[in-house]
Amino acid sequence: MHDEPQTLQTAAPPARTSKPTATVGDSPAPDRPALWVARIVLVGLVLAALNLRPAITSLGALLEEVRDGLHMSGSVAGVLTSVPPLCFAVFGVMAPRLARRFGPAAVVCAGMAAIFAGLAVRPFASGTVGFLAASALALMGIAVSNVLMPVIVKRYFPDRVGSVTGLYSMALALGTSLAAAATVPMTEALGGSWRVGLGVWGILAALAVLPWVPLLRDRATAPTAARAPSAAPLRITRSRTAWVLGAYFGLQATGAYITMGWMPQIFRDAGVPAGTAGVLLAVTMVMGVPLAFVIPRLATRLRTQGPIVIALGLCGLVGYTGLLLAPAGGAWVWAVLLGVSNCSFPLALTMIGMRSRSSAGVVRLSAFAQSVGYLISIPGPLLVGVLYQHSGGWGLPIALMAGLMIPQMVVGTLAGRDRTVEDEC
Repeated sequence: MHDEPQTLQTAAPPARTSKPTATVGDSPAPDRPALWVARIVLVGLVLAALNLRPAITSLGALLEEVRDGLHMSGSVAGVLTSVPPLCFAVFGVMAPRLARRFGPAAVVCAGMAAIFAGLAVRPFASGTVGFLAASALALMGIAVSNVLMPVIVKRYFPDRVGSVTGLYSMALALGTSLAAAATVPMTEALGGSWRVGLGVWGILAALAVLPWVPLLRDRATAPTAARAPSAAPLRITRSRTAWVLGAYFGLQATGAYITMGWMPQIFRDAGVPAGTAGVLLAVTMVMGVPLAFVIPRLATRLRTQGPIVIALGLCGLVGYTGLLLAPAGGAWVWAVLLGVSNCSFPLALTMIGMRSRSSAGVVRLSAFAQSVGYLISIPGPLLVGVLYQHSGGWGLPIALMAGLMIPQMVVGTLAGRDRTVEDEC
């Protein structure tokens, strides 16, 4: 039982020899190709993470201009903000099968190319349908990459899951906040067209393709257990931990996508200028830069992660309450608190890596928890749009956001218990 992680972590055959064998992802590996591959993977992870949210937060910053330009109603805009979790649920479940066939590196490379294509085409859409289709293409690339990030971390850096997860979570938060803060001023600097302001983020996606190209033939990137049929397939649906982890992922994703899609509009409706509203969203997102590195490291040192779950949830409750009572007066404080609360995302990713002992288990758990989670999160942004349009204000939508923090803390505490899906299955 204790030998299994060692077998899965090494690229060499299980037989022991007196000569040290090179391992992919182990720090002492003296083999130059292995070190080179690991370094390229690390660069690729960071660049990929930078591109996992700008397609969403850049749209949130310019949502009012896009709505006017494409003649969208509030309900249709709600559908638009629900597209990311829908695509993540539908396409994310495909990631394990694609990874087994082509290797995770090839799939992530294709994902980055899809993000680039979607962001490059989206500005030229003349109607809502074309805009949604181009957005879905970019989000498809994000979806498969989302699922495979923990898999690649577990494969290459099994003894540094917390640190590397923190690194790419930090890069993800940086890309998210950069798109939120820079989209409006960059749009104004480039002539004021929202189409240019959205399309420019395709350049960053094009750069993210490059590190993965040398790894296209590196079949070692695929987890060992994912390439070879297992004698006892892991039936992930029998694990209660997998279900509560999926629920936790879904509830935190609901809050995150409501925040990314609607928070700038909440501030703008409260009298905050558009540029400042984008900066406030950036503040919310940038809180994840330092905390996304600290929280995974802290989580891996604790036997259970429940205390972290509760602390993040309480920050969310206070932030939403403030957003309801004084959206403009305490805007900066609420932005900070909601940013801290949104760090439930790197915590969820870390728990995915901790709740399984093997790379194969992480593949299945990551796909299952993220697909279930994103399915759960789909109605949230749509419901917020409907409530906003029919109630004529933000009271009911914000009350909904605050109320969801309670079940999030409950299922997160259950997901943070010290157990693995292999034991439960």
